[in-house]
Amino acid sequence: MKAAWYNRNGEAVEVLTLGELPTPQPAAGEVRVKLATSGVNPSDVKSRKTRPITDAEIIPHSDGAGVIDAVGAGVSAARIGERVWIWNGQWQRPWGTACEYIALPAQQAVALPDHIDFASAACFGIPALTAVQAIHLAGDLKDKTVLVVAASSAVGHYAAQLAVLQGARVIGTVGSEAKAEHVRRVGVHEVIHYKTESVSERIKQLSNGQGMDVVIDMDFSTSHRLTADGSIKRHGTLVCYGSNVAGDVTVTFRPLLWNSMTLKFFLVYDLTAEDRQHGLRYLTQLLQDNALVHAVAAQYPLQDIVKAHQAVESGQVMGNVVITL
Repeated sequence: MKAAWYNRNGEAVEVLTLGELPTPQPAAGEVRVKLATSGVNPSDVKSRKTRPITDAEIIPHSDGAGVIDAVGAGVSAARIGERVWIWNGQWQRPWGTACEYIALPAQQAVALPDHIDFASAACFGIPALTAVQAIHLAGDLKDKTVLVVAASSAVGHYAAQLAVLQGARVIGTVGSEAKAEHVRRVGVHEVIHYKTESVSERIKQLSNGQGMDVVIDMDFSTSHRLTADGSIKRHGTLVCYGSNVAGDVTVTFRPLLWNSMTLKFFLVYDLTAEDRQHGLRYLTQLLQDNALVHAVAAQYPLQDIVKAHQAVESGQVMGNVVITL
């Protein structure tokens, strides 16, 4: 099969290789998916640069979509021909979705409604499920005020939509007017231009000095300051799924205690079985109802995987970068 892989850490242009690898066969309990698309996420870029190499070839990317073309023992043959999207395709395993075929446990290939295209479906495993879990952990959002940090990002775009659907007043941080328009189109009520405005001062203005009920955060290394400067209400909640700094982050304890704040952290690759099932059920229903807007920012053929990685690293794309196979 055609595939892209690397066997050492480094820049995309230096380490990504294109070529042929053996087509995988599904083991017991597995399905094989003939992939149509592969989603490129920031975590894929970080893995290529820093995750220790443990195998001869690392095929990147956890997200993708396609059609089941073979099944292993114990899996119904009726699944052959089923359109599916994939989660955790390259989590704790060397071969991901930047290739023509992937074999993986049957439950990691989720039925895809006929009206959803494969490019959009390559956005679900990490971006959409991360947003679903963040909103799930935030609790009942009806009539709450919610700040979505980086609302135009792949995860933020979905999180903002989900919060709006639950009846929240949504405020998003953005880095440009183009990104502001991008999030307004999915119902974000107010935007904060974090490059030119004080985020905490704007929060106080927009909340009449009360602060946010909930913050959905993608960079705890900077957003932790919101817990100490009055940006979050008493008994408010910050839900976080990432940080741009790998090392320690120091928080101010007293405001957390005296304001009875709740901090919740999670890794989308490592959800509990209960949370995973909740997320899959909820997202499936949203997809069936055609309730979400999917932002595919750019598509590249497999031979341009280096350009795809560089596009993600640029931080300039509004939405997901997808590779077509």
